[in-house]
Amino acid sequence: MRKKRVLLLSEGFGSGHTQAAYALAAGLRQLSPDVQTRVLELGKFLNPVLAPLIMSAYRKTVGKQPKLVGMMYRTNYKRSFNRFTQLAIHRIFYTQTEQVIQQLRPEIIICTHPGPNAAVARLKRLGLDIPLYTLITDYDAHGTWANTEVNHYLVSIPVVKTKLMARGIPPERIEVTSIPVHPQFWQSQDQAEARSELGLKNMPTVLIMGGGWGLMEEEDGFFTYMTKFRDKVQLIFCSGTNEKSRESMLADKRFVHPNIHVLGFTREISKLMDAADLLVTKPGGMTCTEGMSKGIPMLFYKPIPGQEEENLEYFVSSGFGEMMHSLGTIDRWFRQIQEPYSSGQHRQRLQSKSSQQYDPLECPTAVLRLMK
Repeated sequence: MRKKRVLLLSEGFGSGHTQAAYALAAGLRQLSPDVQTRVLELGKFLNPVLAPLIMSAYRKTVGKQPKLVGMMYRTNYKRSFNRFTQLAIHRIFYTQTEQVIQQLRPEIIICTHPGPNAAVARLKRLGLDIPLYTLITDYDAHGTWANTEVNHYLVSIPVVKTKLMARGIPPERIEVTSIPVHPQFWQSQDQAEARSELGLKNMPTVLIMGGGWGLMEEEDGFFTYMTKFRDKVQLIFCSGTNEKSRESMLADKRFVHPNIHVLGFTREISKLMDAADLLVTKPGGMTCTEGMSKGIPMLFYKPIPGQEEENLEYFVSSGFGEMMHSLGTIDRWFRQIQEPYSSGQHRQRLQSKSSQQYDPLECPTAVLRLMK
């Protein structure tokens, strides 16, 4: 009997969209051996020369002109892609999409980025007869996600469902499933055991992340300030794919210490979260959801104007984290994690809250149900 094929389409604008696609794919395979998945960053797959140039330009804009990114996000917030825009996107980036679909022959298509979502929606309007599901990977619903051809939306929280309904999407086609995380994050490991396996000391530990693109240049001195605690607090800096940032840190004497670890790209984020007492991160939808699944307290810094601001608002208002406004915020949290009883009690409360509000199996389970 042929396995059911699921095609997941994303784009590499940030890493969260593609991480969500891989997380959902892994969850589907974990729950059902009858499912075969394929994840593609569609624009990069179809345009291997042009796509990296576009991604690089976007990354530089985010780093150097975040206000411009925010202005573009807000200006088009209520607008979906009209038919002319869909046609333009198709001709520039997605001309071979139909051929890819015909070759892979999926039973369903799941999009985790508005670009492929618009491309497949256009093909459905022209006669493609394959169910299209859309997984929104943030805690907000930008207008570009909305397409009447989408068969079903999978969203993070009820507020996102309400926003889609306001854009004309029928409520029966929207399901609140949370954002999926990889099965590695479905359960937590004993903290001391995780530290031992990672070669870390069994002491108060802070994990500092900057998303898939790694730590950006610090304008506020927060990271450098954290090194003042290095004799009492273990610091793990994850620079992701930002090798320039990693090299800069390793060349700085303030970051050279037995209790400071500067990592590049790693697949051990789940275990690192288990080992840590505090997560310092940008409020990307995926990283925050992974942190919530682990029940780890989070400190947020430098949200990209737009969706990261919406993510920040949700996690702060829900009690899972706090904005890092000042050095005083760092002082307060770094003191707290040095008090084992207080720190342990706080994490237990977050883990209890997480188990009540977040079910990592909900999204893949919903997809399997829709496929029947």
